[in-house]
Amino acid sequence: MSSVPLGVPTSRLFVALWPDPAIRHALRERRDCWDWPRGASPVDTSKLHMTLHFLGGIPTERVAELQAGLAVPFTPFSLSIGIPKLWSHGIAVLEPHVEPPELLALHANLSEALVALGLEPEARTFRPHVTLARRATNAVVPPEADKLAWDIAGYALVESKPGNGGGYTVLQEYR
Repeated sequence: MSSVPLGVPTSRLFVALWPDPAIRHALRERRDCWDWPRGASPVDTSKLHMTLHFLGGIPTERVAELQAGLAVPFTPFSLSIGIPKLWSHGIAVLEPHVEPPELLALHANLSEALVALGLEPEARTFRPHVTLARRATNAVVPPEADKLAWDIAGYALVESKPGNGGGYTVLQEYR
């Protein structure tokens, strides 16, 4: 993303698939099946989600513009998730069994919206996943559990509050 001049208030933003309470509970159960090594940092249940685009620090004065500009064509779909993996750098995740075309279309439509808003989408390849923990290098990956069917009826623009105790605030839901 572009740099922001010093002194300009910013909001740390991302666009995500935001789970309802039942899916969040199921994700928590899958997170808790892992045997985390000392020093691992499991993601707090309230923060479990699937990031579509990380925007980073955006001038706060642009938030309303982003809220409007990120409304893109969307087709509801079902996401089958549940493949536990340990990525490099100790990132423990759940990956989908397949990447539905509707998910990939949503990601692409959001990329186009970001460009139209004068923002540059992340260059790295989109790898759909839910992060379960960080610093989990020596975690033992549990066996795959039952598939979790996550019915995706929308997505959200979310702000990440700074600091260790910082939480997430959904700024806009798109359905």
